[in-house]
Amino acid sequence: MPRTKKPELRFPLKLTWGQRKMLSHADSGLTSRLKLDEPNQRIIEFTLAELNGIKVKAESALKKASNAYERRPLKLILKTTDQALAQIQRLSVADTIYQFKITLKESHPPIWRRIQVQDCTFDKLHEHIQTAMGWTNSHLQHFKLGEQLYGDPDLMQENFEEMEYKGSTTTKISDILPKTGKRFRFQYEYDFGDSWYHEVLFEGKVRAEPKVKYPLCLEGARACPPEDCGGIWGYADFVEAIQNPDNERHEELLEWVGGKFDPEAFDSAKATKMMRKGLPDWRSMAGW
Repeated sequence: MPRTKKPELRFPLKLTWGQRKMLSHADSGLTSRLKLDEPNQRIIEFTLAELNGIKVKAESALKKASNAYERRPLKLILKTTDQALAQIQRLSVADTIYQFKITLKESHPPIWRRIQVQDCTFDKLHEHIQTAMGWTNSHLQHFKLGEQLYGDPDLMQENFEEMEYKGSTTTKISDILPKTGKRFRFQYEYDFGDSWYHEVLFEGKVRAEPKVKYPLCLEGARACPPEDCGGIWGYADFVEAIQNPDNERHEELLEWVGGKFDPEAFDSAKATKMMRKGLPDWRSMAGW
């Protein structure tokens, strides 16, 4: 059954007729919704992206305004918009859910997961990716946003300052991702030897559903490769070998993975269970 797309959240602004008219001049795309044929104050609902757009355009129009008659309604629009944006930011953290699609790069056919998580540090997001994908947290990892790296200072040690990392243990999702909710891509690399590169696509924010526990793996496809199999290219050779009884490494590799491995196997319910169980704290395991 196809998944129904949820309507985007909208937030109300109370605007006078003069403010609505001025806003129509600043953004003609909103004119049809501004009820310009109705007098007095009216409540108009906008998406978060529209509110941010209104703020930008009102600020631009304010700089070009030639007199107080034009500036006053623009200042009031900005004040009202800023108040609405501040109210949205004060929404309970538990009410805001972040949705990501994680895809193992160069995997053919693609190995991917779609997850929903509450606001958290990048270190916790690393944990969610590990458990949703099926990795075992046995190697180093970091995130890369543009040219900026994010990692754990305790794990990266001397490389942390040398490579100008920012801390993944203190940086939160909400600190980095677009406030507009616009889609945003960044990279997660796991195991600097095998170099498992993942594309992490931020798909947007949604409101938490009552009685639903998070984190959550909504869907995905295909099994996570075994650890230490030689990266994405080594994994292709591994799959070919275990599926071909005539391959000289067939028996050896099957024994290595415990006798069986189905590259098509994936269960979102099991992935969700692992996400909620979480990973053991490496510091306690190391005796810190």
